[in-house]
Amino acid sequence: MIDGLLILLLFQFLGEVLIHLTGLPLPAPVVGMILLLFALMLGAPGMDKVSEAAGALIRHITLLIFPLGVGIVLQWHRYQDNALALAVSVVFGTLIALVLVTLLLKVLLRRSSHGGGGGDSHHG
Repeated sequence: MIDGLLILLLFQFLGEVLIHLTGLPLPAPVVGMILLLFALMLGAPGMDKVSEAAGALIRHITLLIFPLGVGIVLQWHRYQDNALALAVSVVFGTLIALVLVTLLLKVLLRRSSHGGGGGDSHHG
């Protein structure tokens, strides 16, 4: 699992480097996730270890979200000042994420049903 965590951190680092070198107005972790997505789609070696690490992180996601909730409560006055902008960005961000996850799932399911899933994974 340590290998998978290191791979995840490596892609976040690559995102930081790419943002630093190009000055793109994107969050570096998002760029790192996009790079990780390409690596997963291309079947880069060692990507099977990422699944185990990601699963462990997802199992404990409540521990990762808890500090965020505390920070929101402590900075509530700032959120009230920018409530409209935050609401719009949350709604549109959620919609964009849902569309992207749906498209990714369709691509992965199509790829899996064409022989990438180990033989008998034929999904309707």
